[in-house]
Amino acid sequence: MRLISPLVLALACTFVNAAPLDEEPSYGIVPDWLKTSTLVHQVISAKDSLGSRASGLVMNAMDFLGVPYRRGGMSAETGFDCSGFVRTVYEQSLGLVLPRRADEQAKQTTQIPASELRPGDLVFFNTMRRTFSHVGIYVGDNKFIHSPRAGGRVRVEDMRETYWNKRFTGARRVSASDFPASSMPSPPAVTTTNSQAVQ
Repeated sequence: MRLISPLVLALACTFVNAAPLDEEPSYGIVPDWLKTSTLVHQVISAKDSLGSRASGLVMNAMDFLGVPYRRGGMSAETGFDCSGFVRTVYEQSLGLVLPRRADEQAKQTTQIPASELRPGDLVFFNTMRRTFSHVGIYVGDNKFIHSPRAGGRVRVEDMRETYWNKRFTGARRVSASDFPASSMPSPPAVTTTNSQAVQ
C-alpha cells in the first residue's frame, strides 16, 4: 500500500526537477526529506477527496516521473511522447485504451470547464500551432504531469506558468461512456467454493 498522497508527490515534483543533471532519475522513489516534511501533513487530508480510481491513476502516472521523451514512444523502457504517456497510464490504471494522438483523445472524451478539473482529467495545450497538440494528466492544485518534448522527461508542471496558461486549450474527462464496450475491461468473475460464478 502506498503511503504518500498523489498530491504530495505532485507538489514535490518541482523539487525533483531541480536535481543535478548528472544524476539518474529515480522512478517512483520518494525522497526521505519529503516523507517527514510538513507538506505531507498539510496535504494528507486532501487524499480523502480523491476517488480511489483517480488516486490510483495519478499514483501510476507518478511512477513514470523521469522517463525520457521519445516521439511515438509508448513505454517506460523506450520513452513516451505526450499522448503515449496518457494512453499508457489510462490503460494500466483503468484498462481503458485511449486513442493514440492527443487530438483524437480530445475528440473521444467529455469536455469539462477548467473550474471542474479533478485529478485524472486530461488537460490539452496548443504547443504546435494547432489545438489539442499536447496532452497531460491533471494531478490537482493546478498541476499536471506530462511528457513534454524532445530532450525532456516526464515531469509535473504548473498550469499557471505563463507558457502553459497561454497555450491551454481545454479540459476533458474520461468516462466509460466515451468508449465502446469492447475497450472496457471485463470484470473478473467471482467464484464460490463450489466453483459457480456469482453474477
